[in-house]
This record gives sequence, C-alpha cells and structure tokens, in this order.
Amino acid sequence: MAKQPNDGKPKVPEDTGSEGIPAPEGAANLIDTDYVIGQDNITASPLGINVDLHGKVFLFSSLVILFFVIATLALQDQMEPIFNAMFSFLTTKLSWVFLLGANVFVLLAIVLIFTPLAKVRIGGANATPDFSYLGWFAMLFAAGMGIGLMFYGVAEPLTHFGTAMGGISVEDGVRTDWAPLGAAAGDQAAAIDLSMSATIFHWGLHPWGAYAIVGLSLAIFSYNKGLPLTMRSIFYPILGERVWGWPGHLIDILAVFATLFGLTTSLGLGATQAAGGLNYLFGIPDTNTTLILLIMGITVVALGSIMLGVDKGVQRLSQLNMALAFLLLTFVIAVGPTLMIATGVLDSLVGYAKNLPALSMPFGREDANFSQGWTAFYWAWWIAWSPFVGMFIARVSRGRTVREFLISVLLVPSMASVVWMTAFGTTAIDQVVNQGITKVQDAALELQLFTMLEYLPLTTITSFVGIVLVIVFFVTSSDSGSLVIDSITAGGKVDAPKPQRIFWALIEGALAIALLLGGGLGALQTAALTTGLPFTLVLLVGCYGIVKGLMSEPRSK
Repeated sequence: MAKQPNDGKPKVPEDTGSEGIPAPEGAANLIDTDYVIGQDNITASPLGINVDLHGKVFLFSSLVILFFVIATLALQDQMEPIFNAMFSFLTTKLSWVFLLGANVFVLLAIVLIFTPLAKVRIGGANATPDFSYLGWFAMLFAAGMGIGLMFYGVAEPLTHFGTAMGGISVEDGVRTDWAPLGAAAGDQAAAIDLSMSATIFHWGLHPWGAYAIVGLSLAIFSYNKGLPLTMRSIFYPILGERVWGWPGHLIDILAVFATLFGLTTSLGLGATQAAGGLNYLFGIPDTNTTLILLIMGITVVALGSIMLGVDKGVQRLSQLNMALAFLLLTFVIAVGPTLMIATGVLDSLVGYAKNLPALSMPFGREDANFSQGWTAFYWAWWIAWSPFVGMFIARVSRGRTVREFLISVLLVPSMASVVWMTAFGTTAIDQVVNQGITKVQDAALELQLFTMLEYLPLTTITSFVGIVLVIVFFVTSSDSGSLVIDSITAGGKVDAPKPQRIFWALIEGALAIALLLGGGLGALQTAALTTGLPFTLVLLVGCYGIVKGLMSEPRSK
C-alpha cells in the first residue's frame, strides 16, 4: 500500500519520469515499491528490429491469439455452431452479471463527482492538460464508439420502433418478441418514445461509466502513483507487491484478450458496413473477398498512422472524424424532419430518464430477448472495450481534475450520442411513419444508414462521407487499440518500439478477418461476450482499488 513520508505530508516527486510516463507535477502520493517499470521485459534486436516486451504477458497473449486465428480460419464450418451456442448460453444465463456490473460502474462514477475525491488532479496537484478541450473531446468521441454510431445510428432506433409497434408475442407461456419493456402495440408516439429511450440507454451513461472508471483508475495509479500504465496497477491496493507476479500477469493477459476481441467486434462491424456501402454506392461485390481486402487496406492505413504517433496520427484523424461527423449530422438535421429532431432530443432525454430504472433492472425482466440479446451484448461489448478506451483516455487526460474528467467523459460523449441517435433515428422513423418508405426498415442492418440517406438530397456525396467516416473510425480505433495493447504487453511502458504496435495492428486485422469468416457478425458478438464476462468481474473488484487510491491523494483547493 502507499506509504507516507515521515513528515506526514504527501510525497512531492522529482521532476523526472520513467519509460515515457511523466512524473507527477506538484504534490502526489507515490506508491513506495521496489518495482521498476519494464524490469521484467525482454529487450532484443532480432533482424535489426528493436523489441521491449514483458515476456510472459506478450508471449502468452500473442500465442493464444495466433492459435485462435489459425484454428478459426482452418475450421470455419465447425466454429460457427460453437459461437452460436456460446452466445446463447452467455446471454440467457448470465445477462444479469453484465447489467448489474454496468449499473455499479455508472453509479460509482456519478457518486465520485460529488465527493471531495473529485478535487484530485490527474498527474499531480500542479499538472496542466496535455491537450486542448477540442483535441481531447475529439479523441474521446472517436476512440469511444465511432464505428458503433455509424452502424447502429439508424438501425437500432428503427428496429426498436418496429418491435415496440408489433407489441408483445407469447408462445407456450414464453414471450418471444424483441420489444423493450412492455412494448407499445399500435401506438406510434409511445413506440417512438420507447425506441429512443432504449437506444439512448445503450449509448449513454452506462457505457461511458465503464470507460470513466477504467480510465480514471489507470490515470491515477500511473500519473499520480508512479505505477506502470497497465491494468494490474489498479489492483495494487488489493494485491500489494503480488501484483507484479502471476496474479498481475493474468489480469494484464485478460485485458489484452478483452481489448482485442472488443476492438475486433467494432472493426468487423465497420468493415461489414463499409463493404455494404461500397456495394450500395458503386456496385462493388459485397463478398468475403471484399471484406478481406477492405480490412487489409485499412490496416495498412492504420500502420501509417501508428508511425506518426498520437499527436500527429490519432489526434489529427480524430479531429478529421469529428469534423466529418459534425457535417453529416448537421446535414441530416437540416434536410431531415428538423423540428421533429429538435423536439425529439428533449423528448428522448425525458423518456430515457423515465424508463431508465426499468431498462437497467438486472433481474425479473419480462423482455428477455431485448435485455439479453441487446443490452447484455452491448454491456459486454463496452466492458470489453473498457481497457482500450480507458487506457487511451487516461493517456490523453493528464492535468484534468477527477471531477472535470468524470463530467466530461460521462456527459460530453453521451450528449453527442443522444443528438446523433435522435437525428438519424428520428429521420429514419419519419421516413417509415410519415412518408411510407418501408425500404429503410426492410434493409439489412449495415445498409439502413445508406438507405435512409438515399431519400435525402445529395445522396451520393453523403453516402460517400458515411463510408469515409466508417473507414477513418476504423483506422483510429485500430491505431489506438494497438497503442493500448502494446503498452500492456510492454509491462506498462508508453514509449515501447513502434514495431510492436505494428505487430498488434496486424493481429487485429487478422482476428477481424478470422471471426468474420468463421461465423460472421454472430462470431463477433460472441467474442465480445466471452471476454466481457470475466473482465466485468475483474473491474467490479477494481472499483475498490480506485476509491482506495483516490483517498490517499492530495486534493486541489
């Protein structure tokens, strides 16, 4: 545990850092440990390529992933039923674990905002932010859920609206419909309200609660307490020096698996949508060959971004993404049902607040298909993403207070998601309800965005912008994910050799290809659920660690 110096005041470290992690600026309570970042690493230069790796974490993680990729590609027909069976078991038997865990994360984040612990500053009492608000928000938005907003922005509100309108169906005493809560049979206004409430529930506070807790924990234990920027550091208050042994190795290995499979789920969705858009717009065959070539091409672009680094690579691409996304959003609001969208934002928030207790209930749910097939998958996906997004936002959030960090990470991306989902979802629902355009509702999930844009002006231009957005989100996610996984497998170093990040970017592309060929979207969802479950349990234990860590930190006045 952290030790205080003899005078009882927080230790003020020297203005030096180690292995790329800057030392705290001003008062901070460093943990007194003999562990040195990177002390267990293997450093070598095979074939002139520098490597600096945590031997056990890197070797175990990479070998298991490589074996999985090879086995999935070699046994495609045999893997699909296995993926389907695993998905069914996890969602039907263990969905309550995901729902309960997500509730804990968001409640803890909100409670911390209103406590004195919120005055702690990441990086020390005198630390200043590394990035402007604009650059910071852009990276939060792009890394957090960009591809998902593109894929589900139209599809999810429209799907929930259709199932809510269809009402409740029961066969042999079991509810078989996929509508949220009690549905809204034949009531268009109620169905719209319910569909937007359910959509915002999946894209609002709960996912960002998980990201915020992981990101804050990593930031405090790294930038304030001098520990490696890796998941094991969060558990120092619980495990003490044992965190540097196999208990810590297993936590980091699990974090690598969760990050890779959670990220691969998003990359697979993005590739599927981009391929569908290219077929829809230019007639390019939507085949496995197209998917493979698309993933390979985008991976090459991601490698170029990796070589540029965070400042020149990820930040610039994130800002480009935010600008394009803002233009597309503004266009849809302007040419779509503008008044309906404007009033819909407030209506959606009110409906979300009203339905939040019922939507977040882990037990006794009558809407099993919705809570298990939609919410449980989403929560597993977000939690699997949390090491990736959490570590990334920790790296770009030094200098912010805990309160500033939590409010920004919870509210800014959540509100952006609300506006996005309301604009795109309301426009699509308006086309179905008021214009009688059933083609939007009947299209495949990956094509519903492009089908909706078909009935707005400048279809070719906006559809092309949509494809570019998906691709650039793909690149930034791959780049950011490689950065995070490399840090974990390099023992917490943030300045490890770039060839290692290149390796992980290639692995991400290969894993996305393997899962898509081995079982399609179902395999991607199963991968997120499988890794999200154990990591949910790990993070629930880690909640104690962050509270304990914050309690020992000096607070700003």
